[in-house]
Amino acid sequence: MDDAAHLADTDPLERARAFADASAAENPSLEALARVAGLSPYHFVRAFSARFGASPVAYVRERRMALAARRLADGDAPPLVELAFDLGFESQEGFTRAFKRAHGVSPGRYRRSPQTPESPMSVATAHLRLTMSQAPVRKAGFRVAGVHGVFDEATRSKIPVMWPSLIQRLPLPGQVGDDASFGVCWAADGANGAFNYMAAVPIAADAPAPEGLMVRDVPEQSYLVFRQEIEAAELQPQMVAAMRDIWGERVPASGFKLANGPDLEAYPPEFEPGRATWLEWWIPVEA
Repeated sequence: MDDAAHLADTDPLERARAFADASAAENPSLEALARVAGLSPYHFVRAFSARFGASPVAYVRERRMALAARRLADGDAPPLVELAFDLGFESQEGFTRAFKRAHGVSPGRYRRSPQTPESPMSVATAHLRLTMSQAPVRKAGFRVAGVHGVFDEATRSKIPVMWPSLIQRLPLPGQVGDDASFGVCWAADGANGAFNYMAAVPIAADAPAPEGLMVRDVPEQSYLVFRQEIEAAELQPQMVAAMRDIWGERVPASGFKLANGPDLEAYPPEFEPGRATWLEWWIPVEA
């Protein structure tokens, strides 16, 4: 068995990618890809995007358009309407729009003058100092209140703007925890890989719900804990690099099964972007 085949057999993300490559023309659903990986759609989107630099949906779209480009460059390419139906499009017009977005030219023009398609996938990199707990750490449950939104891989870059909205409300009535704060993330309703995110602080169990903010109970849970040392530089590229390593490499290789509870970013008191500090990533796993 060659290395690629071995990876597809043993690594759930490589197995899903191999399935996406083999079935791109059928436009497999997110749910189907997640089943191949043996993960929930929420966990699968996070892990796949971290590993490969594109969401599963974007990856399949890129593979479909690369397949279309190869078919068009073939001297025996079928008529465009036939090719559109072969690739799962409902009309030639829909195929033409998708192809032009991917390659910058219409399929008819591409067939007359083929060129090597470029993959749009790229991942931000940054110097990374990240350590992982040797075993899962049990954390007590607690209550948080904060600013809430629903995001996907295309809109997650908007998350940082939530924090100023919370900070201007602090301290909240009933706030506890020495000014620590948390980014709390959990699956949104449905199976499309969207997720909820809260920029939040801990509050007492009997504290009143602050007006205009969401309140959520974080259950007692076992976590893989990753501590990241943050440099005095732009924060977001450092966090993107950590997510890529945690979700794309370390969690799949850990041997632990992901649990359904929320995962958290844990920020220490007086955390301030742009300054040397640290944060922790808590990834829920089954004990």
